[in-house]
Amino acid sequence: MRSTLFTGLIAGLLSQQAAAHAIFQALWVDGADYGSQCARVPPSNSPVTDVSSNAVRCNAGTSPVAKKCPVKAGSTVTVEMHQQPNDRSCASEAIGGAHYGPVLVYMSKVSDAASADGSSGWFKIFEDTWAKNPSGASGDDDFWGVKDLNKCCGKMAVKIPSDLPSGDYLLRAEVIALHTAGSAGGAQLYMTCYQISVTGSGGSASPATVNFPGAYKSSDPGILVNIHAAMNNYVAPGPAVYSGGSTKKAGSGCLGCEATCTPGSAPSGTASAAPVVSATTAPGGGNGGGNGGGNGGGCSVAKYQQCGGTGFTGCTTCAAGSTCSAVSPPYYYQCV
Repeated sequence: MRSTLFTGLIAGLLSQQAAAHAIFQALWVDGADYGSQCARVPPSNSPVTDVSSNAVRCNAGTSPVAKKCPVKAGSTVTVEMHQQPNDRSCASEAIGGAHYGPVLVYMSKVSDAASADGSSGWFKIFEDTWAKNPSGASGDDDFWGVKDLNKCCGKMAVKIPSDLPSGDYLLRAEVIALHTAGSAGGAQLYMTCYQISVTGSGGSASPATVNFPGAYKSSDPGILVNIHAAMNNYVAPGPAVYSGGSTKKAGSGCLGCEATCTPGSAPSGTASAAPVVSATTAPGGGNGGGNGGGNGGGCSVAKYQQCGGTGFTGCTTCAAGSTCSAVSPPYYYQCV
C-alpha cells in the first residue's frame, strides 16, 4: 500500500513538473500580433539543462523558419510565453509550478536571420531578474521576472535599442527557472529565437558579445542557487545589459502591450517571407487537419518544426523527407 502511494505521489509530482514547462512562441511588434510567424518554436516545452550544449543557443531541435518580423529601431517588441503550443489563454500561468527566475533577452547580428545557426556573438539587451520582498522569508517569496511574466499573461515588453545598425538579427528570449537550481544541472532554461529585421536606424553600436555555449557555467551564482532560502542578492548569468538596452524592476506592473495586447482584438502583422530552397507538400495539404495557415508550397518547414494547429498562421509545407503529423490535435502539428 505504501509503495502504491509513493508511486502515485512521484507520478503526480512529475506530471505537475511537466505541466509547468513552457515555450516562448509569439511576438508582438509595437502592438501588432505576429504570432509565431518568425519564431523558431521549440519542438517541445521541455527545458535545456546543459549550459555547455549547443541547445542553449535557440533550444533543442530547433532550426530556422521561413519568415522574418520587421522591427523599427527604437520600437518595442513583446515576447510571449505559455505552457502549451498555441495556447495563448490567460487562464493558466505562462510558466507554472513556482518556476521562479529571471527573464533575459539577447540579440545577435547576423547576415541572414533565416539561416543563422546562433553561433555568432550575442549581447544582452534586457533583463527582469530579482528584487527583495521585505515581508518574505525566502527567495520564493521575493519578486522575480517570471512572476511579472505570469502576471502579464506571458508577455514581456522589450525595447529594441535605437543605436543598433539596421539589418538582420536573432532575438533570443529566455527564462531561467531556479526552483531546482540548488544542485549543479538543476536550473531549467527555456529559450526561443525570433528572426527579425531591424529597419530605420542610422546607429552604429557594436556591443561586446558572448557566445552560446560559453556565456554560462553550471557553477555561476545566477544558475547554481537555492531560492528556497533567504536571499540578499541575485545576479543573473551572462553579461550585463549593454548601455543601449533596458531593464525592468522585478515586481513592477504590466506596461504597454503587456497589459493591453490581446490575440484576436489587435492588428495582425505580416512577416516577410525568406527565400527557401525546396519544398514538398505534406499529405492532406500539410495544414494540420484544417487548423493551419494553409500557405502551401511557397515556403517549407524543417523537420521537427510546427506545421499546423489551432491559430497557427505560419508555413504548413514540410521540407522534403518529412510530413505534417498530429502531435497534439487540434492544437499542434509537427513535421516528422
